[in-house]
Amino acid sequence: MGVLSNLEPQKVFYYFEEITKIPHGSGNVEQISDYLVEFARNRNLEVIQDALKNVIIFKEAAPGYEAEPAVILQGHMDMVAVKEPGCPKDMKTEGLQAGVDGDFVYAEHTSLGGDDGIAVAYALALLDSEELVHPRLEVVITVDEEVGMDGAREIDLSMLQGNRLVNLDSEEEGVFLTGCAGGARVNCSLPLEKESGTGTVCRLFIGGLLGGHSGEEIQKERGNSNIIFGRVLRALSELYPVRLVCVEGGLADNAIPRETKAELLFTGDCGSGRRDSAGQAGPAGLREPKWQAQLEKLQKEIAAELGSRDPGFVMRWEFDDCGEEVSALSVEDTRKSAAMLSALPNGVQNMSADMPGLVETSLNLGILKLEEEGLTAEFSVRSSIESARDALIGRLAAVTELAGGSVSVSGVYPGWKYRADSPLREKMIRVYREMYGREPRVEAIHAGLECGLLGSKIHDLDCVSIGPDMQAIHTTEERLSISSTRRVWEYLLRFLAEKEGV
Repeated sequence: MGVLSNLEPQKVFYYFEEITKIPHGSGNVEQISDYLVEFARNRNLEVIQDALKNVIIFKEAAPGYEAEPAVILQGHMDMVAVKEPGCPKDMKTEGLQAGVDGDFVYAEHTSLGGDDGIAVAYALALLDSEELVHPRLEVVITVDEEVGMDGAREIDLSMLQGNRLVNLDSEEEGVFLTGCAGGARVNCSLPLEKESGTGTVCRLFIGGLLGGHSGEEIQKERGNSNIIFGRVLRALSELYPVRLVCVEGGLADNAIPRETKAELLFTGDCGSGRRDSAGQAGPAGLREPKWQAQLEKLQKEIAAELGSRDPGFVMRWEFDDCGEEVSALSVEDTRKSAAMLSALPNGVQNMSADMPGLVETSLNLGILKLEEEGLTAEFSVRSSIESARDALIGRLAAVTELAGGSVSVSGVYPGWKYRADSPLREKMIRVYREMYGREPRVEAIHAGLECGLLGSKIHDLDCVSIGPDMQAIHTTEERLSISSTRRVWEYLLRFLAEKEGV
């Protein structure tokens, strides 16, 4: 029996656990896509799988519901696959280890993939039932939403009959999303070459940060480990002949990075031996590296600035004299890299003038790495105003070009504009009111959803996004509420069973 086998709704959690057993990080969706196809064929349901591995499954209306408008249920099959430092699991080949903690489902040492595995689980539970009543269902499960909505961008939906779409990719129960920001992925590249040199190697670690979804939580002003690294590198390069050996931070452009690791090569007199951020030294008489005080100062300043917004921030380092030659950027190129990283914008740029508390425009430096070709900084850029999005991309290009680099833009997706006349929204609000005796919250969000792209493919699309409560998505602390999952399931069944005009 599965770990989640005793949870209700039983069939939903059965399929959710089945999904966790299949590796399905973005770009690694073949197994989960094939699983969905086999599921449909085993139940004699019409299914389409395209070249990208998007899957569409059809189920005809229950008796008595043939005249009701078809409903499109939509979510994505990929997840942001991240794991704790030191976790040996290969998330490209191994499934997750689900667990239960009170009212929450989690995964041991990794992200859970509730975003958006729960949408797939809801859909499969509906498709697998012969007892539930509903209109014609058209289930659209896309690929690679988390890395630019590539599936939604390329999918052919011309065969669909419906134009009422319930997106199941939200993370707060009782909130009906009716609009979202558009965005793009921007890759800033600075071509650089390494040279051999000797000196003192500093192994630097920046971490302990909360991270989070760059659309949902960018306004919380949590620490971004890549931005912090750029600040540290800039401060050191202004004072000392430092050379960048390597840097790697972040796992996805749309996830606020929690940790960054780097190695720096200091040239010139520094004393000998080893000393780290905890003050541990080698044999007696070894002198403290002269950069120690500057690192301690930066650590204290950044911790104080983050305060309660990100209380777990840590910065650790270790110096090691190296007699062998090390491949590193030149001092000049290191300063150039530090200057570019310090100048690149990050975080909230503008708040909405029309909806109090809603972020209008933001960006997140999600991935930073030094490769053979040079330094690469990957951003997720979001805005509910297309011109503001493009202006921000232009700003990234200007800063990068001044440093001698270039930018490439991919994964551009449109925003989802609020629809004033929405029969779907009105029906969903009415059903919610009847079930719970209160009004749902109708909102727009800064995070990106596939609804904007799907709206360009389905004439007169009427769309609402809902979902159960989730916490810390895209992180190893991700949690899915069991009780909320049940309530959203019950609501979904009631909504599908409600006939037009009732």
